[in-house]
Amino acid sequence: MMKPAGNERYETISHNGHRLTPQRREVYDVLLSERDHPTATEVFLRAKARMPSISLATVYNCLETLVDCGLAKQVNVEREATRYCPNVQEHAHFVCDRCKKVFDVPFALGEKREQMWDLPPGFTVERCDITLRGICTNCNT
Repeated sequence: MMKPAGNERYETISHNGHRLTPQRREVYDVLLSERDHPTATEVFLRAKARMPSISLATVYNCLETLVDCGLAKQVNVEREATRYCPNVQEHAHFVCDRCKKVFDVPFALGEKREQMWDLPPGFTVERCDITLRGICTNCNT
């Protein structure tokens, strides 16, 4: 799925039956601003700096709406807090074991996702969540 550009990304919210509230816009802008896979609490703290009246519950609801509308993905790394990623293209994640940062790692799926794996006949891949672990460049120096 291609991520909508410009104002089209906000229109995706209304096309999915939701109103584009100032809170939803702010939460989405926070996700787009640093692209560092923040947790809901981190999104809340960043949004609160620019919108002091926003609550943590509102941030959770906004994130859920963005995921439902296909504008963000949940990233779950083992037992850590869920993180959020505005990159809705197919990609993997690399988690640094030292600094705990999460990085996007693009990969090409070709025309058929099923070609990546030796799946039994009749299986259809609908989504793929791959997490690689190791040491990032900054921590490796």
